[in-house]
Amino acid sequence: MSIKLGDTAPDFTADSSSGEIKFYDFLGDSWGILFSHPADFTPVCTTELGFTSKLKSEFEKRDTKVIALSVDNVEDHKKWISDINETQNTDVQFPIIADQDKKVSELYDFIHPNASATATVRSLLIIDPEKKVRLIITYPASTGRNFDEVLRVLDSLRLVDNYKVTTPANWKNGDEVIVPPTISTEDAKELYPKGVREVKPYLRFTPQPNI
Repeated sequence: MSIKLGDTAPDFTADSSSGEIKFYDFLGDSWGILFSHPADFTPVCTTELGFTSKLKSEFEKRDTKVIALSVDNVEDHKKWISDINETQNTDVQFPIIADQDKKVSELYDFIHPNASATATVRSLLIIDPEKKVRLIITYPASTGRNFDEVLRVLDSLRLVDNYKVTTPANWKNGDEVIVPPTISTEDAKELYPKGVREVKPYLRFTPQPNI
């Protein structure tokens, strides 16, 4: 199965370091991040899981639940979490799915045969409260994920959903946002009371509406 943007994220039940996980129940009405790892006790992934753990309060502020996946078993996950906590000076509290039979990996297209016939690629999905896939990023095994970018995209998606705007290149929280081309300048001036800055008829900016 190939997962694409806009698809409904498949539901599943699986064992994890925190017990049995029913994915939709775990997410509830929150945003979700599901990210896969090739194996336990790998150095790049150890730093990633540690950094993710340190961002716990940032994800909570964004009403976002985080869950990881690796093809190793629950006992290995628990031993790995101990290593992560020790080496990264943190306390991992989010679950790591045990996907030994690769059912979840195959469901989410985490197995890329040209990269590895057995190990999962390092993909990350952002899933919205309607269970729609809103972001897919796949990294090579050698390069750690940029979680500042993950938070940036999460902020952008939440802003786009709550206000009729889009975000420009390198946007970060607090910057100007773009008025979508589907909204006329006349309507934009009513929709965005902070003002509209027109560069071209199709390129118009307004201050971030929720600040």
